Amino acid sequence: MSVATVTEISATSTKSFDDAVKQGIARADKTLRNIRGAWVKESKVSVENGEVTEYKVNMQVTFELDT
Repeated sequence: MSVATVTEISATSTKSFDDAVKQGIARADKTLRNIRGAWVKESKVSVENGEVTEYKVNMQVTFELDT
């Protein structure tokens, strides 16, 4: 039997939403073990002078607990 839990994290990138997701998962992997998936629940951008300057995602990361 396995038991999983979910934690919510936010990540940003100046490149893209995809990069923000990858950076968020890479950072979460440094402190969470057994990451199994993530659900991007919200995405938004910051804009300055009519240009997108930052991509931000809020996501829920699922990971299995050690048995």
